[in-house]
Parts: sequence; structure tokens; C-alpha cells
Amino acid sequence: MKHIFQKGSNPDKPTLLLLHGTGGNEQDLLPLATMIDQEASVLSVRGNVSENGMPRFFRRLAEGVFDEEDLINRTKELHEFLDEASQEHGFDRNNVVAVGYSNGANIAGSLLFHYKQSLRGAILHHPMVPRRGVELPNLKGTPVFIAAGSNDPICSPQESNDLEELLKNAGAEVELHWENFGHQLTKGEVEAATIWYNKHFG
Repeated sequence: MKHIFQKGSNPDKPTLLLLHGTGGNEQDLLPLATMIDQEASVLSVRGNVSENGMPRFFRRLAEGVFDEEDLINRTKELHEFLDEASQEHGFDRNNVVAVGYSNGANIAGSLLFHYKQSLRGAILHHPMVPRRGVELPNLKGTPVFIAAGSNDPICSPQESNDLEELLKNAGAEVELHWENFGHQLTKGEVEAATIWYNKHFG
């Protein structure tokens, strides 16, 4: 997978896995990583799916309707890529924290739904529930931050509440942060995510 790796100054810090939204690329969230943790290594990945020329991490059938089979395959692809990248770049595979926005948050959520210990934690900006009606792995002790917009036209508040409940039921420690905005990434939610990150990983 096309990616950027930046080695951090503190090897004890997590490696931040950056996952962009639809139409973004591996450059998009680099400023976010700097805000969250200047000492951490960064692995920023570009989605392997193209939707009318826009990079994504998995296919969708319509707005808000995921191609479930492709989601499962692409989640496996990303999970295996993390194994390979940790060997190639020399970071601790067991100390990866995802930072995803929109489509990137959905694939990060899918890693949590499908693989035990694929991520040490996750910051999910405007995620949806990746799959319904599946049994999640034991996520006991896995911290997850969800940023949601109360007026988000793409990801309804119900979607955010459902995701929080599913993750909590699997044992994850979830913090759900609301902004009175739509689907855009806001300064307020990034600041809240940074405070949350420092509490768990600082």
C-alpha cells in the first residue's frame, strides 16, 4: 500500500496510523499527527480503492452503504500491511494507534471489529458502524475516541451512539465527543482528541 513513514524521536510512543477520508491521500492527516504527538512515529497510508478517481479504503454501493465483502477483504489487506510495515520500518506492531477520518475512520473501526489487538487504540473522526450483526473480538482495555457532529448529514448521531455501544459491549473504553457541526473535521474535536490521547498514551 502506498504510504509515508516518518520515524519519531521517542520509540516508546505509539506509531500513529493515519487513514484519510474519501478523495484524500497520505499527506492529508500529517498536520493532525503533529498536533497529537510530535514524538511519535507516523505511518500514513493511501487507500487502494478508487471511486471516480478518489482514493478510498474500501468500496461502497451508495452513500452510507458499504460493500461488505470488499470491506472485509480490504480490512484484512490493511491488517497484513501493518504486519509487513512494522518489519520494514522497525516499529512496534503492538503499539499502533489509528487516527482516521470518515472513510479512514471506518476502516480503522473495521480493524477493531475484525482483529483482536490489531490496534492499541483509535481516534475515529466521524465514523459509521462498519458491520452490524457480527461478534466483535474482546477489546477489553482498548481506548477509543469517537468524534461526531450533531448535524452530520452523512453519519447520523444514532450511528455514532450505536458504534459507541457496540465497542463498549466488546470491552473497549470509549469516549464519544460531540461537536455542533456536520461531517467536517473541526479544530475543537482535534483538540479534544489530543487531550484524550495524552491521557492514555502521553
